Amino acid sequence: MPKAISWFVGCAAALVLALAMLLFAQWPLREVFQAYSREANDVAQIVFAWYVAAGVAAASWRGLHLVVHAPNAGNNANSATTGSSKWRAVAAALCAGPWAVFMLWSSFPTVVQSVANRERFAETLNPGYFAIRLALVLMLLLMLLWIAVQLRRAWASGSGGR
Repeated sequence: MPKAISWFVGCAAALVLALAMLLFAQWPLREVFQAYSREANDVAQIVFAWYVAAGVAAASWRGLHLVVHAPNAGNNANSATTGSSKWRAVAAALCAGPWAVFMLWSSFPTVVQSVANRERFAETLNPGYFAIRLALVLMLLLMLLWIAVQLRRAWASGSGGR
């Protein structure tokens, strides 16, 4: 995993604690203080979106997502593993690649408009909904980068290693 992506995933891992705290805080905020529970929910939605984007990226880069798990795949340099790792890279590219490109293409105008207008949450009218849309773009770009790296590795080194 490249250092920049590893750093991003490491930082995003801490988001799970913030998410848990925000979700837990909603009940006392609503029932005891009778204020700010909706704001906590808005922030929790943003945190969750970025956490999921980082989680999908981390699972992909670590070989735990969208990969056919063959016994000892990537651990041996024999011809059977080499051939199967190439096919796994191609299969991942054929499955995830078109989906990611289509999602980027179809969501791009909406994301641009959302960011330009600093889109707000519908219920509370608090700004920040655009951050959820940006998390989608980040996740898709990281998926496409992962696909490109997997294909390059599979053909350059003869093994689809991680």
